[in-house]
Amino acid sequence: MSTVELAPERRDITALPPREIVAELDRWVVGQAAAKRAVAIALRSRIRRRRLPPEVAADITPKNILMIGPTGVGKTEIARRLAQLAGSPFIKVEASKFTEVGYVGRDVDAIVRDLVAAAVDMVRREKQAEVREKAIGRVEERLLDLLLPPPRPLPGAEAEAAGADSFRTTRERLRAQLRAGQLDARTVEVEVPERTLPTFQILGSQGSEEMDVAIKDMLPGLFGNRTKRRMVTVPEARELLRQEEEARLVDQDQVAREAVERAESAGIVFLDEIDKIAGRESVHGPDVSREGVQRDLLPIVEGTTVSTKYGPVRTDHILFIAAGAFHVSKPTDLIPELQGRFPIRVELTPLGEADLLRILTEPRTALVKQYRALLGTDGVEISFTDEAVAEMARFAAHVNDTTENIGARRLATILETVLDEVSFEAGGGSGFSVTVDAAYVRRRLEPLVRSQDLSRFIL
Repeated sequence: MSTVELAPERRDITALPPREIVAELDRWVVGQAAAKRAVAIALRSRIRRRRLPPEVAADITPKNILMIGPTGVGKTEIARRLAQLAGSPFIKVEASKFTEVGYVGRDVDAIVRDLVAAAVDMVRREKQAEVREKAIGRVEERLLDLLLPPPRPLPGAEAEAAGADSFRTTRERLRAQLRAGQLDARTVEVEVPERTLPTFQILGSQGSEEMDVAIKDMLPGLFGNRTKRRMVTVPEARELLRQEEEARLVDQDQVAREAVERAESAGIVFLDEIDKIAGRESVHGPDVSREGVQRDLLPIVEGTTVSTKYGPVRTDHILFIAAGAFHVSKPTDLIPELQGRFPIRVELTPLGEADLLRILTEPRTALVKQYRALLGTDGVEISFTDEAVAEMARFAAHVNDTTENIGARRLATILETVLDEVSFEAGGGSGFSVTVDAAYVRRRLEPLVRSQDLSRFIL
């Protein structure tokens, strides 16, 4: 399981069969072939549905997936990488954060609202990228106006023409300097929007819903668009003006329409910790609303319409991937109606020493590569011998076996402990080289592993 948020290269997902989707996921996530196979088939089924006539496609719903496995084995990462590969709006939510209607906590409808918000951000970034070149051209002209304001009209036609020629010549000279970065130290005055308007938390009849509504959204004619003037450097002004120009060039109504459509047809919701709400109703105690949460989730997963500030959103074709360790409860402890909405069930296996060894080195964002790149920014050239990597995997597997098994997340703790001294000494202005071998790893970890108390609290 990889732990870095770098997106994989976007490919034409419609051309990839499930086998190739699995191959793409293999570049980022180690093992768990059954889970990858299930999500690849689910994604391909979604593509197939889009090719059907609308009257047929309307009745074909996603085959939601229930992943069963301990923490740290790749459940979240598989779902996240799948969404990145497909270019789908994606959110991860913890089922344990939601409560039954009438209890204090988040309303399950917030899942759909969060998904639409993620889709809006995704579509907006895409639209801004499309107009970026045009926006950069406008920004350059505005910067030149700030650096060299247009001259006042001069009396007489000849004087005005001479002044205009001189202004154009100076402006083009400034343009060349601006493009060459020679004016980056200059400061200019720009107007930026005020961001100090108060917000409210709306408490609805269906529980506490975290909706921050600015006064300007409620009463847009009362305050107008308030701005303030700031002195900033040319690079800062370029960035502020670029954002402003991109916002002007992008049709926000079109963004909202496309985002709602994309959330409805391609959205993926990863519902984690579903085992925490499994179990039948207890008569008292803090878990009294567990079955109620399941019943509230049921219409969302089954297909309903949720009101959002971007318009009504249908959930019929959103893909739900639920996950849980199910150490205490079991999938059959979910209410039968919810069980039936997750027809595909896959079990993820615990990670052994061989899996941890592969995770350290094989993924494109493997931890060893991450630390090498991080320390390289301080001029530290660090290398790991094969024996050292094998020792770290062995120690991680041993600690997982003897304490709490947290899967691949243990590797980050192991590496931080091994490289603690190097990380502390780095950044002093002069680079150095370090070779981490098996003896170095053992010297750093063996005292901690031998002591159960130290192992439990440090590793």
